[in-house]
Amino acid sequence: MTENEINALVSLLEDTDEEVSYFVEKQIRNLGDEVIPFLEDHWEKHSLNPSLQKRLEDLIHELQYGNFTEGLLDWKNNRQDDLLEGMWLVAKYQYPDLEFDSLKVEVNQIYFDAWLKLREEIHPKDAVKILNNLFFEKYKFSANTKNFHSPANSLLNQVIETKRGNPISLCVIYLLVAQRLGLPIFGVNLPSLFVLTYKSPHVQFYINVFNKGLVFERKDIDSYLKQMKMKEQEMFYQPCSNLEIIRRSLLNLMVSFKKNSETQKVKEIKYIYDGLMT
Repeated sequence: MTENEINALVSLLEDTDEEVSYFVEKQIRNLGDEVIPFLEDHWEKHSLNPSLQKRLEDLIHELQYGNFTEGLLDWKNNRQDDLLEGMWLVAKYQYPDLEFDSLKVEVNQIYFDAWLKLREEIHPKDAVKILNNLFFEKYKFSANTKNFHSPANSLLNQVIETKRGNPISLCVIYLLVAQRLGLPIFGVNLPSLFVLTYKSPHVQFYINVFNKGLVFERKDIDSYLKQMKMKEQEMFYQPCSNLEIIRRSLLNLMVSFKKNSETQKVKEIKYIYDGLMT
């Protein structure tokens, strides 16, 4: 459709005839996300018509949510190796206009700074010390303990902007940089905590990014699981998949929205969370 035709179709939302309105909304849904800018423009022009604005807001959200779920399912089926893209898609739930390149540029800058310091082969724990210094001293990333359940802690663009996050979001930025440097650092999905592991054929240890990159050993996970009264399972010691990281990020979002009594958002996130499991 041409721009004039789309504008004409959107203007028919003002029609009071319910049959016309139903038909128009169906046509708009069929157009997909290309119609969103026209709906937003129409919303701005009708500030004195709250009921029409509400319909427009609902349509815009419906279309954006459709893009969000389709994007994550497509990622799951075709591009699970790209963790940054997966986290970008998660952030698009709250920030549908977020550009992928804006996140990529920020992560690339941290990587470049780390590359300058890690061009020579050194002991794994020394490499982690250098990364810790860069991550926590230069870039000032830290745990958001004061507002732990804020949804922003699970949204990578917000974590990069504020330098505050939860265990999984901080770990994701750290491991994205580490893996680009060629370091065998991966996520580990512990109960109530997310950490990293450095795992090579000859060396394995763990990194708690939420605690300023504290390095610890397998026996410490043993103690943690006993404290949590959890049975030891090998999955608590070994790298998890990118899909598990995305699902855990969505689970954190659900908890945050539940704390804020945002029940509709909880339902919407649960829908895609379940969809990524099948």
